[in-house]
Amino acid sequence: MSRSGSVGGYCIAVLAGVFPLGAGAADVALVGLMADRALVVIDGGQRRTLTLGASSPEGVKLVAIEPGAAVFEIDGKRRRMQIGQSVVSSPQAEKPSVVLSADGQGHFFTTGSINGEPMRFLVDTGATFVSLGAADARRARIDLANATPAMTQTANGMARVWRVRLATVRVGNITLRDVEATVHEHDMPIVLLGMSFLNRMEMRRDGTTLSLTQRY
Repeated sequence: MSRSGSVGGYCIAVLAGVFPLGAGAADVALVGLMADRALVVIDGGQRRTLTLGASSPEGVKLVAIEPGAAVFEIDGKRRRMQIGQSVVSSPQAEKPSVVLSADGQGHFFTTGSINGEPMRFLVDTGATFVSLGAADARRARIDLANATPAMTQTANGMARVWRVRLATVRVGNITLRDVEATVHEHDMPIVLLGMSFLNRMEMRRDGTTLSLTQRY
């Protein structure tokens, strides 16, 4: 998976392309590419590896890998998808959305809230969950007493975290409830807006802007 830059020792991922298809078909997100496989998210699920020539249970087949792009076969039709770009089906009804602008390095920062407490976010498609530091967790009144301990890989090596669920995460006029997250034992300079939030969005990159539209 391609990455660029870091914040406080935590890697920042480049924006992955998202490919929502028509009604009744799978929603496919291309997260990363390797020599003979692609890292994808299908229907908002967990990230998985799809090898060249293989098909997922949803019928998504990886046909070819090109520099910075992949070709999938879905319902008998071939679709080419490039990391950093997106193809979005026309919305059938107006849904909550927000448009973000990239900074000089191409990263997308935004403000919002967790459990009603103001937070500053960095869009990070390389983070499995929304991730926040100890001080931000205390401000958001997150109880770690019954949280599940775990280890996670950061730019500085392995770090201890606690798996929790956030009552609400708000960005613009988008509010999601019951969002999976990790709390780090140390403070972090910013909250990483990871795939536990982004999987529930349609994401469209257009130059220096990123549109997030709530899917469910």
